[in-house]
Amino acid sequence: MDVQAQIDAVTRTLRTADIDGEPSRIQTIAQEYPADIGDVWDAATNPDRIARWFMPVEGDLRLGGRYQLIGNAGGQILACAPPADGTAEYRVTWEYAGGVSWVTVRLASTEPERTRFELEHTARVADVPAEMWETFGPGATGVGWDQGLLGLALHLRVQDATITPEEGEAWSLSDEGKAFSRAAADRWADAHVAAGADREAATRAADATFGFYTGEVPGA
Repeated sequence: MDVQAQIDAVTRTLRTADIDGEPSRIQTIAQEYPADIGDVWDAATNPDRIARWFMPVEGDLRLGGRYQLIGNAGGQILACAPPADGTAEYRVTWEYAGGVSWVTVRLASTEPERTRFELEHTARVADVPAEMWETFGPGATGVGWDQGLLGLALHLRVQDATITPEEGEAWSLSDEGKAFSRAAADRWADAHVAAGADREAATRAADATFGFYTGEVPGA
């Protein structure tokens, strides 16, 4: 895998906004894939395919139903608009460790065989412990989403391939996986600075994020 090519293929932004009167942070990550929108939609909504590139999921996967990612977050499906006129979208709650945030996935055809996949993760500022944000910044969740977009890229190339959670964890701790986490954490630091953070603070947060994902202390 070309780690740098994957890192460069992804765009990352961070912004704050008032949503229903609540200050919220909105992280957005996006990548364009060489596949038609129907294929990308199926990869992102079909439980059999989700398990091949993300993680196993179960539940009532329809509008108003609830989903559960095995060993991770669960939530409710709030909106679902299959492909029509070159766009598609779904929105879910992201319920994990007693907290609730929101994830929206948007697809857009850019060419007949190319699709832009955009994931927006919104969390209320008050719901994220200040110490956690100061320590890790946006990379805490951002690097995980980077790993997801990487998994989708690999899946769309070889759809019959399956990566087990154990294989994914082993790769993340390999030299290649660590290089990926380091680069993704640094790019989220760039997004953090672009949103107004101090560069030194954003760099410290990226180092902490890298350590969280790899168990390594930078420079040690």
